[in-house]
Amino acid sequence: MGKTPLEEMGEPLYYIASNAAEAGFAMPPNPYGQSLRTWVRSLGGMQKEALVVNAATGRAWRFACDEGSHLGGFNKAPNPLTYLSAGMISSYMNEVIALAEQRGIALHELELVLENRYYRDGDFRKGTMVSGANAPELTVNCEADCDDATMQTLLYGAVAAAPLNGLAVGEHPSLFALVHNGRPLTPTGVTPLGAEPFPDPGDNFSNLERLADSPAADDLVLLMREEGPAYDAFLRTRVATEAERGDIANLHMHTSCLLRPDGIKHIMKEQYGPEAPSWEFLSSEDSRAPDAASLISAGIGLCFMTQMGRFSKMAKLPLTRYAIVQDTHFSLGGASGGTGQAAVAQPVETHVYLATDADDEVAQKILEVGERTCFLHAFCRDSLKPKVRAGKRAGAT
Repeated sequence: MGKTPLEEMGEPLYYIASNAAEAGFAMPPNPYGQSLRTWVRSLGGMQKEALVVNAATGRAWRFACDEGSHLGGFNKAPNPLTYLSAGMISSYMNEVIALAEQRGIALHELELVLENRYYRDGDFRKGTMVSGANAPELTVNCEADCDDATMQTLLYGAVAAAPLNGLAVGEHPSLFALVHNGRPLTPTGVTPLGAEPFPDPGDNFSNLERLADSPAADDLVLLMREEGPAYDAFLRTRVATEAERGDIANLHMHTSCLLRPDGIKHIMKEQYGPEAPSWEFLSSEDSRAPDAASLISAGIGLCFMTQMGRFSKMAKLPLTRYAIVQDTHFSLGGASGGTGQAAVAQPVETHVYLATDADDEVAQKILEVGERTCFLHAFCRDSLKPKVRAGKRAGAT
């Protein structure tokens, strides 16, 4: 076969865009401390690209996305659930470190391990499938100069302070605006946004330029390198049995995070049931790597786009173009942002642009099924209190 669309573009999977506003990607308002606007477009098949503009940092990160072969993808970039897991564990790490410092607790050999599980039921082709998310499970492995009760209190406080926790805890049904063949429609199968949709952004991605003299580190995202101390540490975190790993109807994302000596977070992630390529990431809040909130926002938007595309293909609906503009609104981290409060978040707001050779009813169905089968909109929709426990670093004495 020839090159895939991502390969033909010849761009890195991640980069900082230097001209987002000039290219048509404006900074969103920032009423809650950390608002992000995400644009996603389909490149064909399962491949997509996203641009995420973070009003708190002023940075615009461009991300590429693909799916595994079981969904008709080519494994050329991380899938959407990988983005969410990487952003979630990065956000938790931010708060654990900041809160421990504020409370004068020294943490040695700190390692976070995160399990995200998703499920689905029904028939995708018939439009009856429903997807859901289970509560995240976080294990914090380290040696700490405090007793177990103090450590457990620290961990619960850190998780509550993480911005994403504002979406996980409580029910936050996402809000939608719909444009079909250039005409605004009031969504009928999802919760309407109740505001005019943004103008169709068109194809502005081709106008983006990479930032010269970028502060970004090397190797921001790679297929997992199965060698070296970081990989050896990751292997020790794997779940033990096949029964724990999930199956085609129960996806399981297993992620670990270590802090490098230079302060950048090194994240390794693999997927079970069905298996997909394993990836390793870097994340940082100072522009040396993508920040946690940008990874999270990209994951939500990319997952929703995947579900609309999958349903349209499997149901043989004439979808010729689809894109979204999505706003996510988080507070700053309760510890890392210095608020001292539990994090809050507002419902995700998504403007959907569909072009089809069909009537409005088909467009409404694509939107409805896309939302209902999106694992990450389910994560927002349901109340999911994370499970947290303290452990000892594998191999530690």
